[in-house]
Amino acid sequence: MKYIFIVNGREDKAYIRDEVQKQLNALRTSINYEIYATIGSGDAARYVKVFCDLHPKDVVTFVACGGDGIVNEVSSGLVGYQDTKSLAVLAIGGTGNDFVKYFKGYDFTNVNSMVHGSTKPIDIIRVNDNYSINVCNFGFDSVVCNTANALIAQGKKNPYKKGVVAAVLIGRYNRINVVADGEKLGGRRMLLCTLANGCSVGGEFLCAPRAVIDDGLIEVCYVKPISLVKFLKILPFYTKGEHLDNPKFENCIIYRRAKHVEVTSNDLIELCLDGEMLPGTKFVIDILPKAVNFILPAK
Repeated sequence: MKYIFIVNGREDKAYIRDEVQKQLNALRTSINYEIYATIGSGDAARYVKVFCDLHPKDVVTFVACGGDGIVNEVSSGLVGYQDTKSLAVLAIGGTGNDFVKYFKGYDFTNVNSMVHGSTKPIDIIRVNDNYSINVCNFGFDSVVCNTANALIAQGKKNPYKKGVVAAVLIGRYNRINVVADGEKLGGRRMLLCTLANGCSVGGEFLCAPRAVIDDGLIEVCYVKPISLVKFLKILPFYTKGEHLDNPKFENCIIYRRAKHVEVTSNDLIELCLDGEMLPGTKFVIDILPKAVNFILPAK
């Protein structure tokens, strides 16, 4: 077994690389490993995909070190190689990571726990030629994500809360069509829609409390346009993951489990895939059952 630790190559992320190396140096058991520092957006996915193509039979665990963005890229590069390749995550250095919140009770900050972990096959969502291992969301959420990404780049605090404020002003009525397993959801306008494999998004929102990461189904939560007053009422429940069980909101929420979803719009829109924005007017979304081998850290 070989481990390849994928770290962000930016200088302001050097503390993550330093922490990874520190923990590797402290390991009592020697392992075969190397560290790869990315050189820009999309580089992790390209590197992993090329490595897998060139070494299809090598047994390798790729360790995504950081937040959801790098986890998305590494997992995207692994699709099709579940027989010999695995994904592990080190959410160290204070980086946000919604994906690992699904796995309650596991320590995703310790290299030793990861090395002695076990393998769990999990699903991944394919969006056209792209992938989302956690949550694909759009509508109101796209405005939130776009705003938050800009604020994160500026080093601002509470980026997602500020993104929600911006979206309240400009992102509550979206002309987007959603069809889940042949059923058209809602009308001509919508507030937001989440297509979830994991359970959390935006650092604090439990958007898909019923998600099962290896059941071969997408959790579809479609929210109809609502007034600002009702939006403010539903937000605390959405944050805690209590929105699906509250009868007060049953008339504005459509919840389905599906294998195939189509999203279309006459206007250019953006889907948020694990925090990364994907523009377009038509998106074909499918679940790929147990397409990624994931390493659960040892307890």
